[in-house]
Amino acid sequence: MSGEGAPARRGRGISIALTEGAFRVTSGKKTLTIYPTPDLPGEVSPADFVIRLDEILVWDAPNQDCEIEIEELQKIVEAIGEECERLGLVVAFE
Repeated sequence: MSGEGAPARRGRGISIALTEGAFRVTSGKKTLTIYPTPDLPGEVSPADFVIRLDEILVWDAPNQDCEIEIEELQKIVEAIGEECERLGLVVAFE
């Protein structure tokens, strides 16, 4: 995929980088690695990535004690959606 590893800056203080098999989210000094799950079987229009929101709870170490607030999660979802759209990819959140 073109653009892998190149972070996309977003105006909400969050940057997204699509790496080999994961999304790297950066907000200030905090990072979050999101590993997409396989698409649901039998989907009419399969997504390139499926992200389970209930698995996004805390930031990566050394900030693993910092819970991801609802507002932060909304910004992360928006930024990932915009980055996938920019790259011509389909992401599904469940």
